[in-house]
Amino acid sequence: MRREKIPRFEARIIGGKFKGRKFEIPGISTTRSSKSILRESLFNTLQFDVVDVPFVEVFAGSGSVGLEALSRGASRCYFIERDPTAYRFLQTNIERFDPSRCETIYGDSFARLPEIAARLCDRKERAFFYFDPPFAFREGMADIYDKSVALIAALPVACTEGVIVEHMSQTQLPETIGSYRRYKQKRFGKSALSYYRAKGEHGA
Repeated sequence: MRREKIPRFEARIIGGKFKGRKFEIPGISTTRSSKSILRESLFNTLQFDVVDVPFVEVFAGSGSVGLEALSRGASRCYFIERDPTAYRFLQTNIERFDPSRCETIYGDSFARLPEIAARLCDRKERAFFYFDPPFAFREGMADIYDKSVALIAALPVACTEGVIVEHMSQTQLPETIGSYRRYKQKRFGKSALSYYRAKGEHGA
């Protein structure tokens, strides 16, 4: 049986070691790339905090945010993706950058993230966790934000440098999630970024 041809689009890394390098995004409904203006704002906020720190893209899609983190000096990037088409694109994109500093995990983010967090804790490493859950209006995703909030609340502080959530602007996330407090939020039209740190850390 002939495999259906998937439309593909190109985007570029904004800054860092791989600035200008292209990566591909599949034209499927479950995957979208974070807008360049949003990615630029994210890394203007994190700046040098991401250097030599692990970065986890929890709903990776094509890997646009994790690859940007890699370009900005993250020590290692973890990508979790459950859609087989998106996962293929993700693996191809990583091969164009630095696969030795990347790890792809195929499967459900809600099941696989605790495994990564446990490994980080065992190694006494603290990571940034980036959540970009599928928009809630998609079929079967009505509770996606509630499940994501529960997943964040379960992250051990010992392995968490910070949590960033990309979400719809009209969705109001809690100011406090478990041991984490929101210290910044910025909107970009229909999308927004909410930043969380452990309570008492860096002004959170």
